[in-house]
Amino acid sequence: MNYRNLGKWGLKVSEIALGSWVTDLAGTDAEKVALETVNAAFDAGVNFFDCADAYSGGAAERFLGKALKEHSRNEFVVSSKVFFPMGRGANDWGLSRKHIIEQLDKTLQNMKLDYLDLYFCHRFDPTTPIEETMQVLSDMVAAGKILYYGVSEWSPVQITKALAVTKENHLRPLSVIQPQYHMMDRYIEDEIMGICAENGVGITTFSPLAQGLLTGKYRKGQPLPAGSRATWQADKQINNLLTDENLDKVERLLPIAERLGVPLSVLSLAWILRRKEISSVITGASKPAQLMSNVAASGFTIPQDALDEIERILDYKPFVRRVG
Repeated sequence: MNYRNLGKWGLKVSEIALGSWVTDLAGTDAEKVALETVNAAFDAGVNFFDCADAYSGGAAERFLGKALKEHSRNEFVVSSKVFFPMGRGANDWGLSRKHIIEQLDKTLQNMKLDYLDLYFCHRFDPTTPIEETMQVLSDMVAAGKILYYGVSEWSPVQITKALAVTKENHLRPLSVIQPQYHMMDRYIEDEIMGICAENGVGITTFSPLAQGLLTGKYRKGQPLPAGSRATWQADKQINNLLTDENLDKVERLLPIAERLGVPLSVLSLAWILRRKEISSVITGASKPAQLMSNVAASGFTIPQDALDEIERILDYKPFVRRVG
């Protein structure tokens, strides 16, 4: 496993991270497999584990805390997030000082930890001033409850404003962002990567395999695989990605992966890691075998001719606003 700095900061994170489970595993057979997967991650050199308070109403945090307690605190980097509703009250969601402090305490209780390494604003809260949110996060760093903080799925304007607020008010810095990024969704390349590079902000990406599209299991003209996410996911995120255009691209990417001797999933993860701006790629794994396949992407270098061929297939056109 290779490790990268979190942006310009001293914290080292594994190139491949393990994201937490969004369903409540307590008391199920799946819990045992999940514990085995976490242990396999440690054995493979993974040191970064990501979670969120909203995943199963805190059950994911409790599971991850249970899994991590078998390991020394210095061995892992753990993150969680705050924003989504955690109750029915008017202040049970968002990025207010009240909600952040209360939810951070709850997260630490769930995980049975004294502090988090990383803490993210899960989304942007238009009802709370950025100044209030940045101040309380800075205060939580000063209090020793978190070491670094960041944001997830904020726009370039929102990120730039947050960075300005921290500088103008001499606050602890915004250190990391967590956006979606994969071959079929490259919006962060347009502006966000540049903003992060200029300010030394780390990038830990999620959904690197496009909800499973980039595993190659969904094929054009073939039935959906039994039990796959596309057969049960309530919000239909994967179904919305299963367009003819995307499936055609998958068909053209598969021979490249085969030629390089790796699964399409490994090719897709290594493609993300080709960018030096990326600190870590957060992956999901329901069993140890999936985890071991994912970690093979760390240190795998895609030859330039293959990268050029991938670019031709993806045919990405950055947004450029032309004036005049």
